[in-house]
Amino acid sequence: MTQPHVLTRRDAAVGVMTFNRPESMNTLDLPMVLAMEQALDALEQDTHVRAIVVTGCDERTFMAGGNIADLNSRHALSHYQDFALVLHRVFRRFEVCAKPIIAAVNGWALGGGAEFMLTTDIRLMADDAKLGLPEIKLGLFPGGGGSQRLMRQIPLCQAKMLMFTGDFLTAAEAVQIGLVNRALPPSQLMTEAMALAHRIAEKSPWALRLLKTSMLQGADMPLSAGLSHEMATISLLLQTEDAHEGCAAFLEKRTPVFKGR
Repeated sequence: MTQPHVLTRRDAAVGVMTFNRPESMNTLDLPMVLAMEQALDALEQDTHVRAIVVTGCDERTFMAGGNIADLNSRHALSHYQDFALVLHRVFRRFEVCAKPIIAAVNGWALGGGAEFMLTTDIRLMADDAKLGLPEIKLGLFPGGGGSQRLMRQIPLCQAKMLMFTGDFLTAAEAVQIGLVNRALPPSQLMTEAMALAHRIAEKSPWALRLLKTSMLQGADMPLSAGLSHEMATISLLLQTEDAHEGCAAFLEKRTPVFKGR
């Protein structure tokens, strides 16, 4: 029986998504992208899930990037219509997902795999893993959002260096330039990712959702507009029961119980 391209499970309030194509190093092609979207649908619709961890199925690979043979078969309009539009739609859905997403990068994250990582909120990486955007070596450049997201997340000169050379980064180097939060021994990666996800899942879902929205939208605004957006969003948050539960718990010296209302 053929295994699903992407597996999902739930551990209390944490959803786990595992890329599950070891024979192809989790290569990104249209079936894989659609499987990722289907898995995200399931975790978004599960009201018990408050945070999501994404990882690869073995120690070799988080996600190896695009299927080169498939790319070589495509030309301008067919690539745009049949693949690029879908890929960008799905990657953007991960980026704007209301539930915080933690990438547990357990192995190689190359090309589209690195581009996918850029859509996640927090990144933990095995200290023997590597990531990179090697498309330039194929006469291409990152086309899954990497040429736009990377320069918004690290200094421009660092982004250009990575994309112009196609060089790989170690986990320690990725942490040093601010692309990854932490490098961890492989044996500790999922333990730490799950512990972090459970800590985040204890917070108010509405506070997390509106904070993430405020940051995503504010990043594309001038500071003055971003501050106005922040004021409106925090005011909206005060309409929720969770906000008043948090304040009441503080005043009563007890642990808040956030219900997502």
